Amino acid sequence: MTIDLKENERIDDLQRNGYQIIQNRDGFCFGMDAVLLSGFALVKQGEKAIDLGTGTGIIPLLLEAKNQGLHYTGLEIQEAMAEMARRSVALNHLEEKVSIVTGDIKEASRLFGAASFDVVTSNPPYMNDSHGLKNPELPKAIARHEVLCTLHDVTREAAKLLRPGGRFYMVHRPHRLVEIITALKSCGLEPKRMKMVHPYVDREANMVLIEAVRGGRSMIKVEAPVIVYKEPGVYTDEIYTIYGY
Repeated sequence: MTIDLKENERIDDLQRNGYQIIQNRDGFCFGMDAVLLSGFALVKQGEKAIDLGTGTGIIPLLLEAKNQGLHYTGLEIQEAMAEMARRSVALNHLEEKVSIVTGDIKEASRLFGAASFDVVTSNPPYMNDSHGLKNPELPKAIARHEVLCTLHDVTREAAKLLRPGGRFYMVHRPHRLVEIITALKSCGLEPKRMKMVHPYVDREANMVLIEAVRGGRSMIKVEAPVIVYKEPGVYTDEIYTIYGY
């Protein structure tokens, strides 16, 4: 089908199922964190999933490509970003499987109702030093800094959206891990799986993937880490597998 591209927009190949995504060169483009989260999260046959702060819609698109879930929803507060994500859904003829909704993460459980999803995912803003930002309304600032929502907003709404036993998957920064676990447990989400991501085998982790279960028992499995690069510009085999090459 023909999709009208706006100024500075491009279409990128997702290397999965022939899917493509529209991105804006001047806006916030998805990165490795979103791809890793889509490989870490699992949506089982018949389950419904929602991605909080979906941005370009990358995570619902990749989850739909990799899983057998019934339906995928992306919630995004920025209308321009949500509208672009909807065009990507249409570009891939996924209107019956993926919905993009404009709305505030802080209002998610009110918008969709309590216990209405089996899986919640989120690649939330990592940085809580939003004071001093020159343009806090810009898409990149909103995506990276806790301008419009905090970590606790995300975990609280995820817990409310999940049915008992439902799973929450998040990618974040290791330096906030104590805060992350505290926020999860305070909302009744029990951390169950964790995987560190290292840019190189001899570098410290710069991302953490975490799965938590609503009402789960206290026990966490720390999985083998992900190493992104063998050498500069060359991904490890695991990364190629996650991307789908």
